[in-house]
Parts: sequence; C-alpha cells; structure tokens
Amino acid sequence: MVELFRLAGRFSLAAVVLLYAATGARAQVGESDELKERAHENLRIAPAKSPEPLPGMELSGVILYQYLLGEIALQRGDPALAARNFLDLARRTRDPRLARRTMEVAGSARLPNIALEAARIWHEADPSSPAALQSVTALLLGEKRLQEAEPYLAKLIASSATNPASAFMQLGRLFAAHPDKTATLRVVQQLAQSYPDLAEAQFAVAQAAHAAEDKTVALAAIRRAGALRPDWEVAALFEAELLRVDAPDEAVRRLARYLEAYPDRKDVRLSYARLLVGARRYAEARAVFDQLLAANPNDTNVLYSVGLIAQQMKDYATAERYMRRLLELKFRDADSVRYALGQLAEDQQKWPEAIAWYEKIGQGESYLPARLRAAQVIAKQGRLDEARAYVRQIQVTDAKQRVQLIVAEAQLLRDARRVGEAFAILEKALRNEPDQPEILYDYALTAEKLQRYDALEEKLRKLIELHPTYAHAYNALGYSFAERNMRLGEARKLIEKALELAPEDYFVIDSMGWVLYRQGDLSGAIRWLRRAYNGRPDGDIGAHLGEALWFRGERDEARRIWDEALKNFPDSEVLQQTIKRIKQ
Repeated sequence: MVELFRLAGRFSLAAVVLLYAATGARAQVGESDELKERAHENLRIAPAKSPEPLPGMELSGVILYQYLLGEIALQRGDPALAARNFLDLARRTRDPRLARRTMEVAGSARLPNIALEAARIWHEADPSSPAALQSVTALLLGEKRLQEAEPYLAKLIASSATNPASAFMQLGRLFAAHPDKTATLRVVQQLAQSYPDLAEAQFAVAQAAHAAEDKTVALAAIRRAGALRPDWEVAALFEAELLRVDAPDEAVRRLARYLEAYPDRKDVRLSYARLLVGARRYAEARAVFDQLLAANPNDTNVLYSVGLIAQQMKDYATAERYMRRLLELKFRDADSVRYALGQLAEDQQKWPEAIAWYEKIGQGESYLPARLRAAQVIAKQGRLDEARAYVRQIQVTDAKQRVQLIVAEAQLLRDARRVGEAFAILEKALRNEPDQPEILYDYALTAEKLQRYDALEEKLRKLIELHPTYAHAYNALGYSFAERNMRLGEARKLIEKALELAPEDYFVIDSMGWVLYRQGDLSGAIRWLRRAYNGRPDGDIGAHLGEALWFRGERDEARRIWDEALKNFPDSEVLQQTIKRIKQ
C-alpha cells in the first residue's frame, strides 16, 4: 500500500532519443535501420526478465515515429504534447509499458485526466501488476473520485501482494484530503465488512468515524479492535484519546486496565501519566513517572516527557534536573531543552538565567520564539524600552518573521497597558501591508481594548473575506459580540464556524460556552466551559466557568475553580474582574 504514494518505475527509450539527438537525423518512418533496431531493443522485454503481458504487436515505423515525437516534445519542454502523443499510442497498442510512461509524463505535466486514463489502460493490460492497481487507486483518490475508487481499493486490500492489515492502517492517510468525511466513513465501513475479525479494519473505521465527528461509531469500532487484539497498544491509545476530552476519567481507566495486563508497555504508561496530569491527579502521576524512570533511566524521550510534565506540575527542581541530564546525554533536540530551561528559570523569576538560556538557542525553529521570550523577560523587569530595542535588533530572514517582530512589540506595549502605542504600531504596519492576516488580527484585538469596536469588526470581517479558513477571526468577532451581550444569534453562528474549522481549540470551545451562557443555557454553557477548562486550565476560561457555575447555584464549585485559577494565573484581568463583580 505504501507504493500507492510512489510512481511506478520509469520506462525509457532514452537511448533512442540520445541517438536521434546525436546524429541530428530526422525521424522519418523507415529512415534509419540502426534507429529502428535500437527502438526494437528498448521495447522488447524477454519473458525471462519480466512477467509483463505484452501486446502481440510489432514495433512499426509509425509507432516508433510517434514515440520519438513524444520524447522530443519532452526534451523541448512540452510535456503536455508528449503526454497526448503517448496516450494515443497507449490506446492503440494497449502496451502496459507505454501506458505507464504516459501516466508518468501526464503526472509531471499536471494532466490528471490523461494520467488516470493511462493508469486504467496499464491496469487493464496488466491486471496482475500491484503497481498498476495502486496507481489507478491513488489517482482516483487524488481527484476526489471516492465512489469510483472503492472497487479498486477493495481489490488492492484483497490482492495477494498486499497485507490487508497494513492496507487498512494506511487508509487514514489515503483519505485525509478527501473533503466529504461522511462519504469516506461509508466507504471504509464497506471495505471493513469483508474483514470482520481484523482489528486493523476496525481501527480504520474508528479513524474515519473520528474524522467524520461520529464519536459513537468511532468508540464502538476501536473497542471492537481492542477486543480482537487485546494486547494492541494502538487500539488502547486511540480509545483513550477519543475519551480524553469528554470523559477524561474513563480514558484514565482504559489505560489503567491495559497496563494491568501489559505492564511493560512504555508508550502506554507515558500516555497514562499524561492523562493523570490532565486530570490533576498529580500524586498518582508522580508514581507512574517514578516507574518509568526506574525502568528507563537514560531514555531521553522519557526524560524529556517527564521533565515537561514536572514543569507543568511546578516541580521546578525535578524538571530542571531532568532537562540538564538531557543535555548531558546529547538529546537530539538540545534547543528545545534549552527553551524549557529558560521557561523554568522564568517561572521562578530567575531573570538573568532565563535570558541566558534563551540566548544559547541558535538558528532554527526555536530561535525566534526564544528571542521573543527573552524580550518579554526584560519587559517583566520594568525595562520596557530596553525590551522593545531588543526586539528590533533580532535578526530575521523573511517577511513572516518580520511580522512576528511587529506583533511582539505591540504585545509588549499591551502588556504594559500602553495600548494606544501598540495600536499606532499596528496601524502603521497595516498601511504598509493592508492585507497581512496576523497584523489584521492583532490590530482588531488591540482595537477592542480601546473600545474601538467599529475598527475591530471592520478588520475581522476583512480577514474573514481574505482568509475564509482563519478560525480565530470568526472566534474573535463572535466572542466580542458575546462579551458585550449583543447580536447573540450572529455571535453563535460565528463561533460555530470557528469550531468547524478548529474543533479542538480550547479558546474556541470556551467562546461556545460563553455565548450559550449569554443566551441563558446554563447547562450547555457549563458543559462546554468545563470541557475547555479541563483541556486548558486558563485564567479567563476559569473565570467563565466559575461564573456559569455560580449562577446555577453551584457556588462552592465556582469558588474552587476561581481559587485554582487565581493560584495559577494571578495576572488574569478577566478573572480578577469577574470575581470582584460577582462577590460585591
């Protein structure tokens, strides 16, 4: 099935073309015995060397001439003409080699219809060829012709050259780009019917159902896969992931049961530990980490994961010990470790140490984020002008990074409550680049802080028009309406669109809960807000959840949420204002 993503091996008459080019001869029918003999040699494949079924047709001068026209068209940079020439030859000769060559040339010329027809001819001429079957299937799926691809997929899975289990495990990748997830689910379910006792088939159904947002079918299928292969950690992990958001305790129990039966599965135990942290069961999580480290004292992946989780738990000494140990062990991504060490120092207000770690990070993926963090550390010490100067001297290599510097400087000013200056910087940037999405978005957020709601709406609507898949633009506009308790129907539609584009974004999930709260649906609001807070215990989200709980009469729970959020996010203005307003 992997071969589905590769082109078949290239059929070549390069020798003919090179000879033609070298001699400068004109390729007239019957003109050169030597040229014709060389072409015969290239086209003839002895049965001992290849099982390809070949047509009972001699290499005539007409065929040779048309083939040479195609190769010369390729040499002269006209692959479309070459593809049409080769396709006409493939239609007339039904030669699998010519069909394969046509498919290759049409693919490089971005002529999918010609490529597909050639692949069909190849498959019909050589039905025993796995590569031909794979090519037809891949091209049909690439053109989103799912219904036509289904019988070929069934053949591919059933073919003796393909392992059905392996084929089903790759279906998710094959269908990833298909827009109709419901149709994809139907096809995968149909394919799986022929393999009722194959765990991988059920896994493919679960994947397709998850993509189609059918949680009931996804859970049923992955549980069937787990029953068919009780030791299969892939099934256990996928089931826990399906449960993680809406039923985190059930996800924990699923992995606990698995580990009781198979205690040596390191990846499952690590996921189990992460789930425990997510459920705020820190003591249990620490016990699992100790087991992992005892069994894998020098496993850098385990050390890195445990170090990050220790940091999340605010066990700074343990986290720092593990991160420094990773540097000693030459961890493959040393810059990510230095970044984590910088954050650890920053969390403990060890400002010079934090900056030193960030500045040890060299060019690469972490370079710019680390330098921007260093600027924030400088600003946190009350040295705003120095922080702005630091941002301006950061060396960047492209326009996208330059935009990040502008947005970062505006953020420094907003954090210092110099919102007007931040607005001026972004306004100037927009004059130079009026359609730049990140600047439009940041400008809108800054306008809201100045209560410039007209500017906020104007820029967000422009952003939506320019980039219809920009989920945060829909979310920001919908949330702004909900926060001001106005146009709630429109706000909900905007947030629903954002959810469609970013279904796992916890800030969008929070917005959905907040608009439901404004509409008076306390039960629905709490369900969404709790999901957001469980996934990301942020101060603003905690403020919203506490308020919804308070007005449903669950005041002890509201106080608990607020106290927890205040402990972790003491600088959250939304949280502070919410508690002050409600407790007055």
